[in-house]
Amino acid sequence: MAGVGGGAAGGEKQGGGGNNQGGFHRRSINRIAARASLLQTFSSVHDEFQTLQGKLLLDGGSLSGSFFNRTVVLICQHSSDGAFGLVLNRGAERTVGEAITEDLPERIGEQDLWVGGPVQPAALSYLHTDDYLPDANVFPNLNLDHSLEDLVELGNSFSSSQKVRVFTGYSGWGSGQLEDEMKRKAWVTHTATIEHVFEQSPEKLWRTIMREMGGVNRLMSDAPDDLSWN
Repeated sequence: MAGVGGGAAGGEKQGGGGNNQGGFHRRSINRIAARASLLQTFSSVHDEFQTLQGKLLLDGGSLSGSFFNRTVVLICQHSSDGAFGLVLNRGAERTVGEAITEDLPERIGEQDLWVGGPVQPAALSYLHTDDYLPDANVFPNLNLDHSLEDLVELGNSFSSSQKVRVFTGYSGWGSGQLEDEMKRKAWVTHTATIEHVFEQSPEKLWRTIMREMGGVNRLMSDAPDDLSWN
């Protein structure tokens, strides 16, 4: 019966409904704006740069026929400007002393030389570790350097726990290139350790890590180098 009230009362009730409707629209707009803000924040966080420094990149099976077929690449530096890496399992088939004409300490000159990548084949890089490297720049106790003078100094030091690997050439990516390759699933990632860099057999490194990861990666590690043999 209240709904059949007089004209004045009916008009007042209608006016109240109009106010409620306006409030509803304002609340809806506020909710939409808040939701849009949350989506924008999520998108910003989602798109935030994530470094792969200190990670290993392993050929995930799509690099057959390229230089990087079955390689293990240590990402030494990675920022929004690009990335620098060294292949850990490509031998140069000569010693460091055969490649560098400088007078090197014997323990450095007699080491195997490794091919860090296809970029600037004459460029010198080396990784070294020790029990305590407070200024290590790849990950704790692992340092990347390019100075021949410092390499000679390392070779003349007497630390029994020190290890050094010397590389010629490197693997490089410009801004956004490595991220694009990751989106295409060209690489499988794995956390690097000192053992991966210095202690595990480089020739078996790709298979060893793929087996450690298990699943489809383990199956891939057992496949022949040339899949056409199947």
